[in-house]
Amino acid sequence: MTDRDVHLPVAAQPTVDSIVDYTRRAEAGGYDCAWLPETWGRDAVTVLTAMAERTDSIDIGSSILNAYSRSPALLGQTAATLQEVSEGRFRLGLGPSGPVVIENWHGMEYGNPLKRTRETVEIVRRVLAGEPVEYDGDYFDLSGFRLRCEPPESTPPIEVTGMGPKAVELAGRFADGWHGIMLTPEGMEDRIADIERGAELGDRDPDDVQVTAGVTCCALDDRERARELARQHVAFYVGGMGTFYRDALVRQGYDEAAEIHDAWQAGDRERALELLDDDILDDLCAAGDPETARERVERYEAVDGIDAVAVSFPRGADEDEIRATMDAVAPDA
Repeated sequence: MTDRDVHLPVAAQPTVDSIVDYTRRAEAGGYDCAWLPETWGRDAVTVLTAMAERTDSIDIGSSILNAYSRSPALLGQTAATLQEVSEGRFRLGLGPSGPVVIENWHGMEYGNPLKRTRETVEIVRRVLAGEPVEYDGDYFDLSGFRLRCEPPESTPPIEVTGMGPKAVELAGRFADGWHGIMLTPEGMEDRIADIERGAELGDRDPDDVQVTAGVTCCALDDRERARELARQHVAFYVGGMGTFYRDALVRQGYDEAAEIHDAWQAGDRERALELLDDDILDDLCAAGDPETARERVERYEAVDGIDAVAVSFPRGADEDEIRATMDAVAPDA
């Protein structure tokens, strides 16, 4: 049976309590995991701690902590601590993010994102094992680091993001899970093939890699408002967040994604939204009235190889719209 997760809002929320309230609502609705992004608002670790302390059964995860702004040793310490605080419910989501975030916001060189992410995962695993870490890599050279507390009795899974075929293949080789976003159900099938190929190269069972599909969802009685929010969200990511999302859509056959990106970069937001037509919106999102949204989420759950669907929300949705959507597509709805 496919899990149904919730990816908490990426847009700024009024308080930490409001984010915790979403998590508690997700727990009550039967969601399996609440994933928290870290972008340019509150740091994820503090908020994840609050989420862990005020919930009982739902898993909590970072989606994602980038592999640049914290050292691998610190990420290992953080994962161990959050696993303790959550009593074994933590899942560590890591990824390279992109140049806009890493270079412009954190002032670091982006470098080779795939290699850096892989080395980070390998070091975090060694930290979580509780043994002295001796590591000689291209990016990191560690000697003698060891946790001063007991390592987690149950090691949290390390799940990674990745957009292109090679990145997803590498996830199949070394990660416990992979998160895909901005992908249609058919696009997810292509990336699952990359996971399977990577697992084979790593002499692993593909079933050991948890595949999570992130789906932008907006389920409102006002169908047009729901679709408007989803359209604005997708256009922002394709046009304003580097080239990764644009390229992901082009790989799936949506050549107009390049035009959407260019129009957004030129400041013509209206043109970008026009180019993001209903076909693209329906292929990528679960947006409309509650019944339609549920049906579109279920399209992803029907894809062989998807283990979880993570419902996410448009960045422009307000608190009432987020709560309405979360309730409408909850597993126990």
